[in-house]
Amino acid sequence: MMESVGVYGFCGCTAKSKMKCDDSRWEITTSGPLVSSGIPREAAPASAYSSPARSLGDTGITPLSPSHIVNDADPNVSEQQTFLVVVAVDFGTTSSGYAYSFTKEPECIHVMRRWEGGDPGVSNQKTPTTILLTPERKFHSFGYAARDFYHDLDPNEAKQWLYLEKFKMKLHTTGDLTMDTDLTAANGKKVKALEIFAYALQYFKEQALKELSDQAGSEFENSDVRWVITVPAIWKQPAKQFMRQAAYQAGLASPENAEQLIIALEPEAASIYCRKLRLHQMIELSKAAVNGYSSSDTVGAGFAQAKEHIRRNRQSRTFLVENVIGEIWSELEEGDKYVVVDSGGGTVDLTVHQIRLPEGHLKELYKATGGPYGSLGVDYEFEKLLCKIFGEDFIEQFKIKRPAAWVDLMIAFESRKRAAAPDRTNPLNITLPFSFIDYYKKFRGHSVEHALRKSNVDFVKWSSQGMLRMSPDAMNALFKPTIDSIIEHLRDLFQKPEVATVKFLFLVGGFAEAPLLQQAVQAAFGDQCRIIIPQDVGLTILKGAVLFGLDPAVIKVRRSPLTYGVGVLNRYVEGKHPPEKLLVKDGTRWCTDVFDKFISADQSVALGELVKRSYTPAKPSQLVIVINIYSSELDDVSFITDPGVKKCGTLRLDLTGTSSAAVPARREIQTLMQFGDTEIKATAVDIATSKSVKVGIDFLNY
Repeated sequence: MMESVGVYGFCGCTAKSKMKCDDSRWEITTSGPLVSSGIPREAAPASAYSSPARSLGDTGITPLSPSHIVNDADPNVSEQQTFLVVVAVDFGTTSSGYAYSFTKEPECIHVMRRWEGGDPGVSNQKTPTTILLTPERKFHSFGYAARDFYHDLDPNEAKQWLYLEKFKMKLHTTGDLTMDTDLTAANGKKVKALEIFAYALQYFKEQALKELSDQAGSEFENSDVRWVITVPAIWKQPAKQFMRQAAYQAGLASPENAEQLIIALEPEAASIYCRKLRLHQMIELSKAAVNGYSSSDTVGAGFAQAKEHIRRNRQSRTFLVENVIGEIWSELEEGDKYVVVDSGGGTVDLTVHQIRLPEGHLKELYKATGGPYGSLGVDYEFEKLLCKIFGEDFIEQFKIKRPAAWVDLMIAFESRKRAAAPDRTNPLNITLPFSFIDYYKKFRGHSVEHALRKSNVDFVKWSSQGMLRMSPDAMNALFKPTIDSIIEHLRDLFQKPEVATVKFLFLVGGFAEAPLLQQAVQAAFGDQCRIIIPQDVGLTILKGAVLFGLDPAVIKVRRSPLTYGVGVLNRYVEGKHPPEKLLVKDGTRWCTDVFDKFISADQSVALGELVKRSYTPAKPSQLVIVINIYSSELDDVSFITDPGVKKCGTLRLDLTGTSSAAVPARREIQTLMQFGDTEIKATAVDIATSKSVKVGIDFLNY
């Protein structure tokens, strides 16, 4: 039977309440039943419920010393490995790509080889995030190759193939993400999300290693590569962990060699690249005249000039990053703040950073916010418009019966969407696939043209060439809900005291190329800060991710997205603690299940910062100790049984293997939690035997 000894026994304190004693925290997290006839209990009310701390076995621990925080990095966690090359994968909602840099030539960033295929007017330095599986569910192709093959299939045959696009959003929108979460292919069939993400990453791995081998003239080994995968900062922890698990399954790294893979936050990667920008590598949208352009010229003409510069340099896939601080950055002083608005296909991430001199390291000042306000929102508005004209029942049936033709229609819309601009006067034509026109006639018994006339949608007309003709106002209206959400979110952010006196706003990500978004951001915030758009803005995150892989220590302080802690017992205080939490042991009244925080949500955490605590087994004869770790999105957490508190890690340490004579009376078990990285690691060490056990915080398997 386990002895329930409180911390009061160690500190000698006679304080009657926890509030009067700094050392009065008593940690115990175990497994197995504690309930036994040997423990007297006071009657609890009928509403009392079973709680984790009451099902305790003989594996418990009690503190040996007060908690303390070690701010230096754990020497055991320091980088041991050296890599020949860093490869970053920007796994986007709508498009993806990779770039790399050799560690001996960090100033040269190489963007991947030109992709086969492509769309008119759409840059193909990235490839669509589309994947095709055979009817037997084996990987067939990715990107343009997947899309074009699927397009060329006979409609009846296409129904057997599994085609997926824009599937990354599932990780953001799924509240209870697990390793078994499903995705739905275009033909309505389900497939495991982990398989799809692993196939996609494996494809990038093979492409990158082949390109590196061709360049090196000999076989390039995966062990020579440090991989960086970018994810939105607003993703919850399970989604970030899911991406790491998919990378392990794809063979990029392994749990035993976790340091080979870095999960980078997209706005952080953008921020790292922006600090290198020279004046000729950016466009400034400001209310004043800039480089000879007035504000109205700057959005259109300035960006057109930049696009022409990019087009001329498109053949060169190597970007030189000078080992200097860019001119804009050199204007920033210690403590200056700036906002990175990362607007991609699926999500918009808003992150506030602060400069720390002399090294120019970055500190996350306000936790990442944002939401599903990416350019996909415009696609959804277009789909809603089609439903209004042709009927929701028809659109749903068409997507199921003619999935390849639906993909063609959205491709046609994508290229026209990119032509939308504030000052456009001529209409935009969107080609309807023949199978759309044909299937509609069979479904409804009348023509597409008839449907348009009857729909009362004045701003969309039918063209005799088989196209939908949209007025510029109609196209702009499709952008409005998404852009309004971004502007509203930014306004809320600028109200926060931490965000006052921001000097710059960097607009990055694929959606940042949209002149309508640029104009809206300029109109709303141009008088509050300087608005900067890097040239080739769609590659900003990719290039920044390579720089991050070359020097991961450049990000120094993050905000913890969650509160972390363990379950503890405190002295029971009448009137303060709920009666159902009362446990009486050897005449002492304890409150069970108290959530004792390691670190709070939104608290600043230095990269590599350790919370270190020492414990001793609750019972000297214990053969194993178990420490359970809990997390919550809320800061105000009292008990591990509160709503939203989730178990996210278990440290199980074997105490066998030493003679009782060699073990001190109060055996010391050190527990370390390392925060600050996108992954959080916990370690328990038995000081007597030097045995240790490590665990990554796990949000998918509990």
